[in-house]
Amino acid sequence: MNSRISVMVSIVLAMLVASMDTTIMNTTMPIIAKELRGFSLYAWSFASYMITTTVLSPIAGRLSDIFGRKKVFSFGIILFLIGSLLCGMSQNMVQLVVFRALQGIGAGFMMPFPAIIAGDLFPIEKRGKIQAFFTAMWGISAVLAPLLGSFFVEYASWRWIFYVNIPICLLSLLTLLPYKEVYEPKRVEIDYIGAALFATAISFLLLMTVVENNQWMYGVVGAVLLVIFYLYEKKQASPLVPLALVQHKTLKWMNMNGFVSCVALFGTSSYIPLFLQNIAHQSVFVSGVALLGMSIGWMIAAVPAGKWILRYGYRILLIIGNVLLVLSGLLLALLNESSGFLYVFFAMLIQGLSFGLTSTVGIIGSQQLADAHEKGIATSFFMFCRNIGTAIGVTIMGAFLTKAAEFMAGIHHLFLFGFIGSIVALLTSFLIRDESEHGKKNLLRSGEMA
Repeated sequence: MNSRISVMVSIVLAMLVASMDTTIMNTTMPIIAKELRGFSLYAWSFASYMITTTVLSPIAGRLSDIFGRKKVFSFGIILFLIGSLLCGMSQNMVQLVVFRALQGIGAGFMMPFPAIIAGDLFPIEKRGKIQAFFTAMWGISAVLAPLLGSFFVEYASWRWIFYVNIPICLLSLLTLLPYKEVYEPKRVEIDYIGAALFATAISFLLLMTVVENNQWMYGVVGAVLLVIFYLYEKKQASPLVPLALVQHKTLKWMNMNGFVSCVALFGTSSYIPLFLQNIAHQSVFVSGVALLGMSIGWMIAAVPAGKWILRYGYRILLIIGNVLLVLSGLLLALLNESSGFLYVFFAMLIQGLSFGLTSTVGIIGSQQLADAHEKGIATSFFMFCRNIGTAIGVTIMGAFLTKAAEFMAGIHHLFLFGFIGSIVALLTSFLIRDESEHGKKNLLRSGEMA
């Protein structure tokens, strides 16, 4: 029990620094770019972190199946610590972009493990509660990060937004030491070529979201490399992404639904603060509090989700979650100049209920439907599909906003896109099937054995 509590503390601390580092830059980056005289690389300070984090997450999940959770998770924490130290010491924007990429690699190795380790340690009915607890860290960081960033900029230096990660990472490592791993790694040959092909292909596809010219060239190169990766993996005895997971009759639609739903509306949190600050004339802090609605809704739905899975199976819960997503998309599509804080908070609460249900059910489904030695890659691949969807969705929404004649017109267009996308996500959820007519009984037996 002490080992279990210790690893939970380690995971929570790691998640806190990784989530804060994603949001704290939003308020401090203009000041950093001004001091380092590199506004031309402004977007790359975010992109380098996002690309490496997204690309490395599924690779980290696969490595954890081979070497064990504790070693790979520890490696991620150490990389994140080193990256944070170097970011704080950056003397120009080029250095900051490079060190943010290193920090992103560490975050990529850290992010899948709350779900993976929870799947190892807890039975199905308790995993929703654990996932909700982890989600709370994102809600806390949404409010804490802007305040912390403002404090460091005003009373110390922006460099401390990175240095503050160091003691937290060290504490996370120390609390991880007593953890007695319950998963027995299955040693197989590492697919280095497959990992390189996958990382390069996804990097090119993600570069489409940040480059300003010739985006189609990056897309074509990325797509070609992805096809080469697929053909190469078909011939491997121990592929990076087992093709059985991609072709699985239930998992493939769970992954597709996670991807489409995140393309549609997960990027909302990037643009709601802009609406509240520019149209509703709310402060940075209040616009951050509005995002708490999503975290609260997420926790409300995630806590009982494990027990609901045992009772109802996957399909009906994912359909309900996507119906809620459509409702939140409709509320946001109807947003207007008179919509205030409470309206936005309620829309984000409904969206949080949706994502809390679909994300938790998807993660647990990925773990239960995969073999024990593929649980890490199955979990991280589901999260990867959601992350890719988010990156694409945020980019498309940003294009609607920047190309609109006026700000409010852009807001209407981007949320209309989200509403239409949520309907597509709902349609994909109807294609998801539980494993058999006795799926709920099988889940119940697996829950009792865990």
